[in-house]
Amino acid sequence: MKIRECGDSMLLVEFEPVIDPVVNERAIALASRLRQRGGRGIRDVVPGYCTVAVHFDPLQTDLGALERAIADDASGLDATEGVTPRAPIEIPVAYGGEYGPDLEAVAAFAGCSTADVIAWHAARTYRVYMLGFVPGFAYMGRVDSRIAAPRHRVPRERVPAGSVGIAGEQTGVYPVASPGGWQVIGRTPAAMFDANRPQPSLLAAGDLVRFVPQPGGAA
Repeated sequence: MKIRECGDSMLLVEFEPVIDPVVNERAIALASRLRQRGGRGIRDVVPGYCTVAVHFDPLQTDLGALERAIADDASGLDATEGVTPRAPIEIPVAYGGEYGPDLEAVAAFAGCSTADVIAWHAARTYRVYMLGFVPGFAYMGRVDSRIAAPRHRVPRERVPAGSVGIAGEQTGVYPVASPGGWQVIGRTPAAMFDANRPQPSLLAAGDLVRFVPQPGGAA
């Protein structure tokens, strides 16, 4: 584990740089510990795939003391600490057609039918590794390597809310309309983010997700 200063108001805790459930559990567990500990000047704690970003007010924080506290919390960390086993959250998806304009391209990439792409995408239970990009966007993995198509070289200017995409071995759902370069294979009516809910984001880091094909898709 390394602790790196990023500017004058953030520390970045770095674990092994891999996409791995155990490493991700450690990042989530450390973030939970730091939130529970609190401390003067800490503004936010954000877990990533294999990192934890600790944002602080430099005028109210003893940087050395904060680094020591992080190191203490990280030592002997139980990767399952604070993690409650959860049933997968099911997200309905209409694949193909106007909802999934890149479904055929992903099938061509994989050398298979569009039905195979849907079946392989829906067959797995995905882990939410982190949230980012826009509010409520959950980075999930891992997609079957046969359909792990790369991002578009030139992103679309606007991807509709609810669009389900693939980028390499990651998959995700656009919670709001935004620019985006992921391969869009379907769309869900599920509200991934609603600022009026007590928990605005439908998904949180550590959640499990299954995509459920719905009638009405074009494929």
